Amino acid sequence: MGRKAVEILNLDTDELLKILNAALSEEWLAYYQYWIGARLMEGPMRAEIEPELILHSTQELNHATLIVGRIIQLGGTPVLSPEEWFRLARCDYDAPRDPYIETILEQNLKGERCAIQRYKELADFTNGKDHTTYQIVTTILNEELEHEEDIESWIDDIHMMKEDFKKLKLT
Repeated sequence: MGRKAVEILNLDTDELLKILNAALSEEWLAYYQYWIGARLMEGPMRAEIEPELILHSTQELNHATLIVGRIIQLGGTPVLSPEEWFRLARCDYDAPRDPYIETILEQNLKGERCAIQRYKELADFTNGKDHTTYQIVTTILNEELEHEEDIESWIDDIHMMKEDFKKLKLT
């Protein structure tokens, strides 16, 4: 990292690197959870939702790329082994053992809400102290908020479909 870049940081860089590596671990787990869940899921609206979940997985991978770049810029070493992901991550990885679409979406929603909390904390930690990291994490935070909204909408749509189906069965 450049000298001036170091001078303008007004925070504990070691602590920031620790948090960024935890976030990196969570992004890898989120990427895989979205990616594998999208391929395995079954149920209503699968054809519409699957490509969107694949897009979400790609965005999670892009988040990991941004975080790795920042870790390296700060003079740190990104987490090197997938075995470390579970140890460092605060957000859970929920294996898609039940392929029903609502279950997959609920698992992803839980992960998004954890990610939102992570990036809010990172934004608070870096605000006014590390402008570059702040910009990166607020960009990621905005995408995580969009993911949460997408998932909530799909779950609502599925619930409405079920209710409409029940009404049709009763008539």
